[in-house]
Amino acid sequence: MESSQIQIEDEVVDELSETLEQRRMQELFQELKEQIKQDETLQEFKDQLLIDITDEGLRIQIVDRSGRPMFDSGRAELKYYSQDILFELAKTLGSVNNKLSITGHTDSTPFSGRPGYTNWELSADRANTARRALVAGGVRQQQIARVVGLSDSVLFDKEDPNAPVNRRISIIVLNKKTVDNIQSTAGQSDEPLIDLTQPTEAEREAARERLESGEWLQEKEEPAPGELNW
Repeated sequence: MESSQIQIEDEVVDELSETLEQRRMQELFQELKEQIKQDETLQEFKDQLLIDITDEGLRIQIVDRSGRPMFDSGRAELKYYSQDILFELAKTLGSVNNKLSITGHTDSTPFSGRPGYTNWELSADRANTARRALVAGGVRQQQIARVVGLSDSVLFDKEDPNAPVNRRISIIVLNKKTVDNIQSTAGQSDEPLIDLTQPTEAEREAARERLESGEWLQEKEEPAPGELNW
């Protein structure tokens, strides 16, 4: 009976905590809307700021508009006005205790600027640039929980994969449930680890025979021209 009573009380506490957090998210939502109305910098770019509440928390998306991108094409350096937007948002975001997630998105136009560098690298670099700007503007380093580049895998406008609105930075004020999930999935597991780098018994025996035979002392042939030699 005592154990059951304690469990019920814990469930009630969790429900009250979640309700209180939802209320705080709504209050922050209203605070940001008011900030956009009153702040001259944010007012100028209000058509590029999209705010909503998701399962993960309160989301702020800064999207590109035609003729007014956050970044130059194929670059990860912020335009001066994009930096101003992030600085202004940092004033409010730095005042909350919640952790933040920052995600970079691109459109579906393939990046062709340099070999081996794709929209995945570009979106990640842009997300990290946004992180640096937010920290410079007042967000605490400890607030950052996740910085991710998603390329064009999550399009805003699925009908037009190359639309400017698909190029965006998403900042989420994370709720406790999401933070707990991030930490539990990325943290240390209680399950025993299987080390796939450890050689099998057969591999150990083969290595021992090779060592005893002296085969490892034999010179190897030089690789042919153009052949990879790792």
